[in-house]
Amino acid sequence: MSNSIPEIEDCPMMLCVGTNMTECHPIIALRVKKAVRKGAKLFVVDPRKIPLAELADGHLQIQLGSDVALFNAMAKVIIDEDLHDKEYVEQRTEGFEELKKHLESFTLEYAEKISGVPKELIRECAIEYGSAERAGIYYTLGITEHICGVSNVQSLCNLALITGNLGKRSAGVNPLRGQNNIQGAGDAGALPNNYPGFQDVTSAESRKKFEKAWGVPLDPDKGITKIAALDHAVDGRIKAMWICGENTLVTDPDVKHTTKALESLDFFVVQDMFLTDTAQKAHVVFPAAAFTEVDGFFTNSDRRIQRIRKASDPPGEAKPDWWIIAEVAKRMESGVHFDYDSSSEVFDELASVSPIYAGLDYDRIDSGELHWPVPDHDHPGTPVLHEGVFLNGKGKLQLLDYVPPSENPDDEYPFYLTTGRRLPTYHTNTMTGRSEGFRILVPNEWLEIHPRDAEKLGFEDGDWARISSRRGDVTTRVAITRTSPSGTVFMSFAFPEETLTNNITNPDVDPITETPEFKVAAVAVERIEAPAGFSAEPALQADPAIEDPRDG
Repeated sequence: MSNSIPEIEDCPMMLCVGTNMTECHPIIALRVKKAVRKGAKLFVVDPRKIPLAELADGHLQIQLGSDVALFNAMAKVIIDEDLHDKEYVEQRTEGFEELKKHLESFTLEYAEKISGVPKELIRECAIEYGSAERAGIYYTLGITEHICGVSNVQSLCNLALITGNLGKRSAGVNPLRGQNNIQGAGDAGALPNNYPGFQDVTSAESRKKFEKAWGVPLDPDKGITKIAALDHAVDGRIKAMWICGENTLVTDPDVKHTTKALESLDFFVVQDMFLTDTAQKAHVVFPAAAFTEVDGFFTNSDRRIQRIRKASDPPGEAKPDWWIIAEVAKRMESGVHFDYDSSSEVFDELASVSPIYAGLDYDRIDSGELHWPVPDHDHPGTPVLHEGVFLNGKGKLQLLDYVPPSENPDDEYPFYLTTGRRLPTYHTNTMTGRSEGFRILVPNEWLEIHPRDAEKLGFEDGDWARISSRRGDVTTRVAITRTSPSGTVFMSFAFPEETLTNNITNPDVDPITETPEFKVAAVAVERIEAPAGFSAEPALQADPAIEDPRDG
C-alpha cells in the first residue's frame, strides 16, 4: 500500500475496486465504514453486488475483465473536464500528452458498451474522483487475477498520477494483501526477480552486493514463477521441488495439470503445519511450527513491520520454518552462512542488506509502529510513500488497451464463472476447514446463480448442479441470489474435499506476472440429482425470485 491503513478513516473519496472488503478484509472495511459515516464518498467497482456496494454512493457493476476500458474512460473524463492536477503532472509524471491522445477512443459510450456500466455513472465516478481534494484507490485480487492484471493496476495508477493522489495522506493506490505476510515475503526476496528489499537480480550492482554478503557467485538471470515451475516439472526441466506453506494442489488452477506436475517430480518436499493434499504427494514432509509457536516478524499490507512472539511450544517434531531451511542448507555444504541461532539474527541480516529495512533491528520493531522504508536508526518510518518526489524518477503514465478475457461464454459454455472468498471460510480448507465451528456458519460450497438463470435452467434453491469448463467439472448445491448478475455464477475454494473448484478454473495467465485468470472462466451449468447421501437443502437464504429491472 502507498498509504497506511489508519489513514482510510480520513479519506474523503474512496474508489474500491475488485475488493469484497467486508468479507476478505473486514478490519480494513471498518475503516471504510468510519470514513463513510464521516461523510466520505464511496464508489465500488465490482461485478457482484457485494455488501460494500450497499454503502456506496455508486456501484459500477462491471463486466468481468473490462477494467481497463472503464478506467481509461474515467481518465479521459478527468482530463476533458480539466480536473487533472496540472502542476503535479508537469513536475512528477511523464507521457501525459501521449496518454491524452491515446484516450481519445475511450469514450463513455465505448466504456459503457464494454463494461456494461451506464455512461452517466462512469462520468459521475470520474468527476467525484477527479474533484476530490484527496482520493484513495483500494483493490485486491479482483484486479490482479486476470490475464491483463498488470494493465488493470497500471490503469488505476494512471488515475492517481493525473490527479496528484500519490504522495499525500489519505489517498494513494493501495493493494490489500491476501494473507498476513505476503508483503513481508516479497520484502525478504521471495520473488523471482528481486533480492531482499526489492533489489533487481539482473542488476550487476545488486548482484555484487549480495555475492559479497553471502560469499558465493549468484545467477545473473531472474528466476521463474511457480506457474512456470509447474510447467517445467511436466516437461522434465525441473526434477525436484520444495513447497513451503502452500497447498498447491488445491489453490492452483487446472488441478489435473498441477497433479501431473507434482507427480512428475523425482523428488518432492513439502514444509507445512498439516499433512495437506499437496503434502500427501511428497517424498519428504517437514512439520512446520505455527505462528503462535515461533518468534519472528510479519510485514503487513501497509508495510508495517510487526513482531510475533512465541506463545506455546510446537507439537511433536515441528520446527520454525527458518530453522528447517537453515538445517537443510548446512548439510548441503553450499558455502553460504546459515548458522543462525534465532529469528532475530535472520532479521538482522535482512536489515543489513535491504535499504528499506536499514534502520531497523528487533528492538525498533518491538512496538509494531514503523512502516518501511526506514533508511536509518533515527528515521521515524514512512506511512506515506512518494511524498514530494518519486525516488526512481517520474511517474510513467501507461498507454493501455482493453484486452478481453481469454475465455468468454459461447454455446457450449454459456456462463461466466468468477471466484472469491467468503468471510467464515476465508480461502481453502487448509486452515478454516479444520475448525468445525466454521461449518455451522458455512456448511458446504454452493454455486451462486441469479434467479433469472435459475428459472431458465429449472433450479430451485438447494438443488444440485454440475459445473463444467474446458478443464473438467465439479458438483455442488445451488444458491439462488441476486448477488451475481445474470450470466455470471460464483464459487469459492473453501470445500475442495467436496467441490474442488480449481478443477474448472482458468489457467491462462498475465504475460508479465504469470498470475492465473481465476476471476474469469467460461462454464456450463446443468441440474443433476442430489448425490447419494446428500439432500437438496437450501445452501443459504435465497433472495426472492422476482423480476427486478435493475438486474443485469
